[in-house]
Amino acid sequence: MVSKSKYRLEVIKHFLVGLENKLVPRTLLASVMLLIAILLTVGQFAALKLFDYFEREPRANAAALQAITIVNFTKASLMASHENRRVALLSELSGREGVRIYAADILEEIEPLPDDPFIRMLAQKIRNALGSETLVTINHFGVSGLWISFSINQDDYWVVIPRLQAERHFPWQWLNWGALVILLSLAGAYLIAARINRPLNLLVRAANRIRGGETPIRLPEEGVDELKAVSHTFNQMTESLERLDSERTLLLAGVSHDLRTPLTRLRLAIEMLPDESCAAHKQGMIEDVGDMDNIINQFLDFVRGVEGESSQMVDINHLLVSVCDRHQRAGRHLDIQLAPSHLIPLRPLAMQRLISNLIDNAYAYGNGQVAIRSVLEASSIVVSVLDNGPGIPEKQKSRLLRPFERLDTARSNTKGSGLGLAICDRIAKLHKGKLELINRPEGGLEVRLTLPISSS
Repeated sequence: MVSKSKYRLEVIKHFLVGLENKLVPRTLLASVMLLIAILLTVGQFAALKLFDYFEREPRANAAALQAITIVNFTKASLMASHENRRVALLSELSGREGVRIYAADILEEIEPLPDDPFIRMLAQKIRNALGSETLVTINHFGVSGLWISFSINQDDYWVVIPRLQAERHFPWQWLNWGALVILLSLAGAYLIAARINRPLNLLVRAANRIRGGETPIRLPEEGVDELKAVSHTFNQMTESLERLDSERTLLLAGVSHDLRTPLTRLRLAIEMLPDESCAAHKQGMIEDVGDMDNIINQFLDFVRGVEGESSQMVDINHLLVSVCDRHQRAGRHLDIQLAPSHLIPLRPLAMQRLISNLIDNAYAYGNGQVAIRSVLEASSIVVSVLDNGPGIPEKQKSRLLRPFERLDTARSNTKGSGLGLAICDRIAKLHKGKLELINRPEGGLEVRLTLPISSS
């Protein structure tokens, strides 16, 4: 039973959370508009209630004075007439101005007054003026109106005053004016919120361009002081990042270039060593020099970037086949299965570098079986590079996409610089795509590249 109760509570909790996510606006503009609409509606309702409260007593005084005048006039007319003429006078008075007069019976059942503050206040003022024994009721015997009793000698009578004269109906026209005020206020609030929201949207787009490895546009420094300060600070931050990136590129490019010369001399010196006495170490030293040269190439690839290359519509299959042909000419066997040809916006050289790096990684860390697959989906194309290596621990997948990060497991060696996957991820984001590392159920790793079909 306890488990069922907990389950019901969890279901209700999830339902309420889902309902809140659907009803609560997620954008600043919608939130501001909803808040202002609620405040205006509450304000209009409170204003009507306050007006009704402060107007209630003056309306009750006016209605009571009218009712007292009618009762006193009717009573005086009946008292001034002869007893034999009262019945005819009652008929004559009844119906004038909608006022009717009936004979009363002391055995009549009087219904209590409704729970209406205005009616109760009106009845109390009538009793104060005509006497506490005066009966006041509403809709007696099913006849609509304000019923007030009075006596002449031993005879009792009712004066029935139409409620249209006794009270004022709710001023519905005020609601129309209130709705107009709310609409005009919301229109003004929309203009203000949109003016605030525009620089924030520009800020979000500029931040997304930085995240995707692109150069952001300079934000206009205009508007209110707070938003102007935010735009100015963001522009300064962008300039600092560009300057830092430029200095880093210059530093790494200079170091890489300077290292190339001694490495070349070292390789020439190794090649000139006699095979008889140095054969055991010569090949190893040549491989070490080659590894260092590859690391320098990765440094240059990382700092060179691909932002300067323009995007163009490219047949993804043609690009994949071209990259795979180069690797096959180098003696590598690749199992290729491609989706139907499709043109998508790409930076060709950057994408070739990405696919080539993934194939190099698959051969470096796998066991020699590498496959290329592509699948065409509704709004994207998925390119996968699969190997049969040891895979990657789940907790370390995101870390491997950062520069200079390497594993301490079997899928790691000392030949790399930790920049290969970082370069691939950088190129994927530049194409508004996504790079994922997925362990295959049958063993090995799948590096999945998802690219949008449209450039928007």
